[in-house]
Amino acid sequence: MEIGELKARLEELETRVAFQEETIAVLNDQLAHQELDLRRLWDANRLLAKQLKVVAPSNIRREDEETPPPHY
Repeated sequence: MEIGELKARLEELETRVAFQEETIAVLNDQLAHQELDLRRLWDANRLLAKQLKVVAPSNIRREDEETPPPHY
């Protein structure tokens, strides 16, 4: 191979690496934002579940609160 061809191949590889590094940085930022969004959603879900328990308690009684079955 000639020096010119090697320089051209090297420049192409450097360009590809630069684009890959930029893509990795963008994906990393997006992943970080998604992780924050996911944490917020989990927190909101926990809060809603807690509020739902307060507002609408279960109609199912605990076993110790159940009345015994009738005896015939």
